[in-house]
Amino acid sequence: MDIPNAILRALRLTLALWLITVVVLTLPMLGLARLVAPHQAAGSLLRLDGQVVGSSLIGQPFSSARYLQSRPSGNPNLAPSNPALVDQIGQNARRWRSLGLQHPAPELLEVSASGVDPHLGLAAARQQFPALAKERGLSIDQLEALLRRHRQGPRSGAAIEPVVNVLAFNLDLDHLSRRQRVSQAGQAHQGR
Repeated sequence: MDIPNAILRALRLTLALWLITVVVLTLPMLGLARLVAPHQAAGSLLRLDGQVVGSSLIGQPFSSARYLQSRPSGNPNLAPSNPALVDQIGQNARRWRSLGLQHPAPELLEVSASGVDPHLGLAAARQQFPALAKERGLSIDQLEALLRRHRQGPRSGAAIEPVVNVLAFNLDLDHLSRRQRVSQAGQAHQGR
């Protein structure tokens, strides 16, 4: 067997397989996805003032008390018998207790199975409302209205509880806070 011919044959086969898998199969599927679901095909990106701030499909951590906190990040593959899981949950529980939440929802203590879940259950979101209202100068009713606007699910046929997308909620929370400040400034100016 001639080595240069074998190499040439291998390169031709590689090129042919690349054309089939990339050009013939993938590009038409991407084109179809852009036609059928353009937002999702583009990564479900969320923008603020023209800048990408994240994706509605991937959870992002929020560290400021001014924001609804998502599920904790960490290793989602720890077995229930793993002492590291107990430590992780204990650290998360202590963190929430230091913030004034004595009985945090399990979602606030445990990492999601994927480790990047962008959603939070409504009960876990509501537990954060008193601190969030105080931090933002908003009422619980305003936060509840915002939660109703961002509530998703349950989906038909699925046994999934309603959830809220944390990033979308927080972007709208910033917008609500700006409107609140402008309204309060306008009222103060009229009172002069």
